[in-house]
Amino acid sequence: MFDIKKSTMDLGGKTLTLETGRVARQADGAVIATLGETVVLCAVTAARSVKEGQDFFPLTVHYQEKYSAAGRIPGGFFKRERGATEKETLVSRLIDRPIRPLFPEGFYNEINVIAQVLSYDGENEPDIVAMIAASAALTISGVPFMGPIGAARVGYVDGEYVLNPTLDQVKEGDLDLVVAATGDAVMMVESEAKELSEEVMLGAVVFAHDASKKIVDCIIDLAEQAAKDPWELAPVADQSAAKKKLKSLIGKDLTAAYKLTDKQARQNAINDARTKAREAFADLKESDPAQYLGTLKLVKKLEAEIVRTAILKDGRRIDGRDTKTVRPIEAMVHFLPRAHGSALFTRGETQAICTTTLGTKDAEQMIDGLNGLHYERFMLHYNFPPYSVGEVGRFGAPGRREVGHGKLAWRALNPVLPSKDEFPYTIRVLSDITESNGSSSMATVCGGSLSMMDAGVPLKRPVSGIAMGLILEGKDYAVISDILGDEDHLGDMDFKVAGTSAGITSLQMDIKIAGITEEIMKVALAQANEGRAHILGEMAKALGETRTELSAHAPRIETFSIDKSKIREVIGTGGKVIREIVATTGAKVDIDDEGVIKVSSSDPAQIEAAVNWIKGLVEEAEVGKIYNGKVVNLVDFGAFVNFMGGKDGLVHVSEIRNERVEKVADVLSEGQEVKVKVLEVDPRGKVRLSMRVVDQETGAELEDTRPAREPREGGDRGPRGPRRDGGDRGPRGEGGDRGPRRDGGDRGPRRDRGDRPRREEAKEDGGNAGLPSFITDN
Repeated sequence: MFDIKKSTMDLGGKTLTLETGRVARQADGAVIATLGETVVLCAVTAARSVKEGQDFFPLTVHYQEKYSAAGRIPGGFFKRERGATEKETLVSRLIDRPIRPLFPEGFYNEINVIAQVLSYDGENEPDIVAMIAASAALTISGVPFMGPIGAARVGYVDGEYVLNPTLDQVKEGDLDLVVAATGDAVMMVESEAKELSEEVMLGAVVFAHDASKKIVDCIIDLAEQAAKDPWELAPVADQSAAKKKLKSLIGKDLTAAYKLTDKQARQNAINDARTKAREAFADLKESDPAQYLGTLKLVKKLEAEIVRTAILKDGRRIDGRDTKTVRPIEAMVHFLPRAHGSALFTRGETQAICTTTLGTKDAEQMIDGLNGLHYERFMLHYNFPPYSVGEVGRFGAPGRREVGHGKLAWRALNPVLPSKDEFPYTIRVLSDITESNGSSSMATVCGGSLSMMDAGVPLKRPVSGIAMGLILEGKDYAVISDILGDEDHLGDMDFKVAGTSAGITSLQMDIKIAGITEEIMKVALAQANEGRAHILGEMAKALGETRTELSAHAPRIETFSIDKSKIREVIGTGGKVIREIVATTGAKVDIDDEGVIKVSSSDPAQIEAAVNWIKGLVEEAEVGKIYNGKVVNLVDFGAFVNFMGGKDGLVHVSEIRNERVEKVADVLSEGQEVKVKVLEVDPRGKVRLSMRVVDQETGAELEDTRPAREPREGGDRGPRGPRRDGGDRGPRGEGGDRGPRRDGGDRGPRRDRGDRPRREEAKEDGGNAGLPSFITDN
């Protein structure tokens, strides 16, 4: 029933298996990739025809993580997988970016690539497995895919590169780098690093490429067994005549337009030239719509020739700069008065308003995924409204591009953040792009760094970022710094580098052509280092180091620890005590299982009140120490005073004042603030307090001026001696006279005791004399 084909290889000490022919047999190509116990299914389907009037390549990649893969049920009300999470969006982009340039120019058939995680072992990340599965499925599908590509993750632990590292190795190491590459060239790089040098980063890329080549061979082995017949593509029409006509018609107009340094003026001139071309070929619109669209696309090629030739031959760029010059930079901080930290970063015609907001632990982002719930204390959100490029467009929830750009800036800034112990705040950076003409993501890195420094976040070092470009024609190439939007579109590489003065924190590279060599990447990294250093210098003019004081509007957090056995006293039954603390003081209180307490508020007085309350709950009263207290109850014999949060003590009526107090209510009232000294704590924990030895105004201890109680006259009682009347008590004797009464009357004879034993007899009988027999009988 099944015609199963397999190909296997070793990847980082684990077996990678590619299988087809068992599942999703109606798709054009379907591959199950297995690494360890992580399993990903990728299916590819392609439309057999092109929609009328379509002049672009509709490639869509979807990556989905099934919670069942990790033996979990999704959270939330619906209990099923719904919209794409941030991670799913980012992995979809990881798959899309390296495969998109490998389809032939002019291929406009719609293609769907769907990768689903079916099993996850907690060690082998499914993103790399999904990239490999997608490449294999495309390769065997028969669509015109000029692959395959391989993908590899590289870590850097103890000075050594690690292929296919585990999550723990990535966390402990200094690098998390993902590379996608064909057998001949690197196509994509995505990474986060802890301030590594250019040499280490380049070595990691080369190391990953070597591993990718072996994966490519494994995919080719599967394709030789199971690949479908390749599609027959229509021959490309000869458009040389149309191109020649266009060049003579608008060539000079485009050349003049690309000499205008102002973006809006340049765009207006280019649009005029395009309108002129549309009018010249208007007759084709009705007679041959496909040829009409193809002719108009030649305008873009003509633009590329003009721009690329000027850079390669003359070294002159669109805005008149040379290949290494960075556009003018102006940065300012504290741009917004109420924000905890803010910065306005402008580089040429690219501008970002970045704000930093500080919050407490309860503001952390909860993320639910295959690895379970975890909390993220650093968030960076990037917004790209249409007005930033002078256009009318959709405004609303962030798209894939915005998610991807925000994550790139997040990776650049995350390695320099202080630890949670050093800075126990939740941090959110918001970047709103207000102008864009090239590398708004790197403007976000620079502005985000400045805004965090303005907010008082103690970064290890400031971070800057720069976008590099490449023009490659044969053996001639030019690496250009701080690229414009048009240079990005018309060039061959988008190469973004961010880092500090000590090293690189993030590297992202997207290559549109094959043939990028190690030498070119080395030149690009060195040139980017120069650009980053220049940008750091410009940023330092606005703010050279992190502010030592937080904004007056930011919350303060005081952290201290208590004994774990005291946690329940702070929380109280059902959270009653901690809720009362929060409601009364206005401060937020967080406590973890280890007894670490964080009290936060923008008002220092609220923090002090909550801290004192909590310490009062867990501290033991110290004899001789003076405390502030509040009268909570009045009784006839004194007053009960709450003096340590949840602790009460008794001020006896004799300890209220030195002089006699007839009625407690005459001098004290419930709710009155008093100062008390601890006199005694008995073994049962009851506390005896005094007010009279404390100055109620200053809280200073007063000398005890009350005289000590005088001893009894005559000293100790001693033996009882004779009766007051001088007579002898005499023996009690049986039935004897008890002597006269005190009033002189006769007591009379004693009553007969009968058989009742005397005390002496009862003692001799073990204390049981006189008891009923049913008690004493054994």
